[in-house]
Amino acid sequence: MSKQVSRHGILFVISAPSGAGKTTLVEALRQTSSLFYSVSCTTRAPRSGEIDGEDYQFLSDKDFRARVEAGDFLEHAQVHGDYYGTLRMPVLTNLNSGVDVLIDIDTQGATAIRNCDDPFIRKALSDIFIMPPDLEELRRRLLQRGTETAQQIELRLATAAREMELWRGYRYTIISGSVEEDLQKFRHIMEAESYLSRRLIQK
Repeated sequence: MSKQVSRHGILFVISAPSGAGKTTLVEALRQTSSLFYSVSCTTRAPRSGEIDGEDYQFLSDKDFRARVEAGDFLEHAQVHGDYYGTLRMPVLTNLNSGVDVLIDIDTQGATAIRNCDDPFIRKALSDIFIMPPDLEELRRRLLQRGTETAQQIELRLATAAREMELWRGYRYTIISGSVEEDLQKFRHIMEAESYLSRRLIQK
């Protein structure tokens, strides 16, 4: 009788500069029924239209700090005065059940996961960077969004330039095109990762 072959889940971590199209891509990927989307925690106030538990898990500063002390976070960071973090248990539970997990975090969070002290997490990791074609295209996209002032756009572009230098640290880099193209490329990566021999477990 042949032995049964299965695998643990894959931890897909996606990062991109603001305006690179990551949010739209993630929204499309969240429609994948076989993929668990890890909703980040934050201490910042909800923006108009945001839903607690769907866009973010909104925590008080006190609750967030208590969870940090308890070791509940896989990674956490302070960004522009607010805290953000990824809860460890939902990620581990799904990965152990063979369910793929998607985390949408910045380059700082991705580095923290890459350097995680848990070998299981490091083995499960597949990190992807969404790279805008160039800064001018990013500027065009940010202007088209119409949600930031000129000063905010320049600040985002300066941050983006720094983040774009970090693409070599990721296993995959997608040069962003249309949403459909980016989605197709991401799905190709998901498929290829699922066939890696080292991910298979023989029972």
